[in-house]
Amino acid sequence: MDNHRNSELNMYEKILARWPSKDPTPPSPQSPLPRPNQINCDRSHRFYDLCTINGPTVLDPVNSTLYLSAPTNSTTVEKIRPYPRKWEKPIMAGIQEFTLISNSKSPLCQAQHKLPAIVFSAAGYTGNFFHDFNDGFIPLFITVNSVFPDNQDFILVISQAQNWWISKYGDLLHTYSKHPVIIPENETSTHCFPSATLGLISHGFMTIDPKLMPNSQALTHFHAFLDKAYNHGQNHPWKSNPPKPRARLVLATRNGGVGRVISNQNEVKHLAEEIGFDVIIFEPIPQTPLQQAYALINSSHAMVGVHGAGLTHSLFLRPGVVFMQVVPIGADWLAEVCFANSARAMGLEYLEYRIGAEESSLIDKYGKNSLLIKDPATFRGQNWSSATMDIYLKEQNVKIDLIRFREYLKEAYKKAKEFMEKEGVS
Repeated sequence: MDNHRNSELNMYEKILARWPSKDPTPPSPQSPLPRPNQINCDRSHRFYDLCTINGPTVLDPVNSTLYLSAPTNSTTVEKIRPYPRKWEKPIMAGIQEFTLISNSKSPLCQAQHKLPAIVFSAAGYTGNFFHDFNDGFIPLFITVNSVFPDNQDFILVISQAQNWWISKYGDLLHTYSKHPVIIPENETSTHCFPSATLGLISHGFMTIDPKLMPNSQALTHFHAFLDKAYNHGQNHPWKSNPPKPRARLVLATRNGGVGRVISNQNEVKHLAEEIGFDVIIFEPIPQTPLQQAYALINSSHAMVGVHGAGLTHSLFLRPGVVFMQVVPIGADWLAEVCFANSARAMGLEYLEYRIGAEESSLIDKYGKNSLLIKDPATFRGQNWSSATMDIYLKEQNVKIDLIRFREYLKEAYKKAKEFMEKEGVS
């Protein structure tokens, strides 16, 4: 568990030079449905494979095999590792491989289910908050709405899922499917389904492409899904506050030796309070209950933080709320693909504060004339090594220029108050 929790840098290990910029053959919602009693695998995408068994299916969890238990015209054997990062060979090597077989004698059914199964893995980078959503829950949302666009019920079969992970995301998993999750590694009995889908569809980093969705769903629909899981229609705490509440700013913080810490955080907090914000320090840890985190983030009017996995909580912000990402030296591209694009897609008021050389702790060690300070793109080249990433993501802390940052906070405050006026709480 600790290996997962301390793995934030895994978010960057392979993606920078090897993440495909575009899938040349995106999934088509108009693709013809497979005929009954068939096994089909679509391997045309760079990000993922997707296999379906369109007919009665028997899962033998002991040997990770799914049998099409109806006769077909031909014998088929397919294999899949159901995790949407197939370009990362080292990571995919740790994903449990499933075998799909037709025209083979299947084992007897011991647990009969009337609903189809969606099978995927919770290994790989799962356990890192960013990857839980980027590689897990967003692709699952895409897959569910692509495979079952008419809200058909289904059962989740999640390979390699840890008990703590199932517990942490229990509310969200239950919103996908009200039925108990099946973890094959914990089972010895065979399970039978009317059909099965293996794999998760990904549209890229933290994104849902409405053009590829049968019902044109977007990230805003995913946010509504999260609201269903964690808000349950409850009123926001600020609605019962005094008649003129202060705009609430959540300052997402980082501590310890993880890098990208705001070294003058107290001064930043006081500056935001001086401008007019009610500031709440938010330091997410793996044990933070997600319903508690959602209530805080979703009831705020602004969120500010240095680029890092904790900013994945921006998915909890309401459309129209201010989200300001502080971008360290060397993290421009990451900031854009991980959080800036998703913020705009969700309708947030996105602001970006890119630090200068004098605000980076790297200048003390390497000097302001160092190439890694003056031109990070040239310094790192086309492939980020672990040593290079350690410099930009672990060694680097931030001391924000309060004079320059004041103007950004003033703009954030203005937009936050405008949001509150629209909501009728100013």
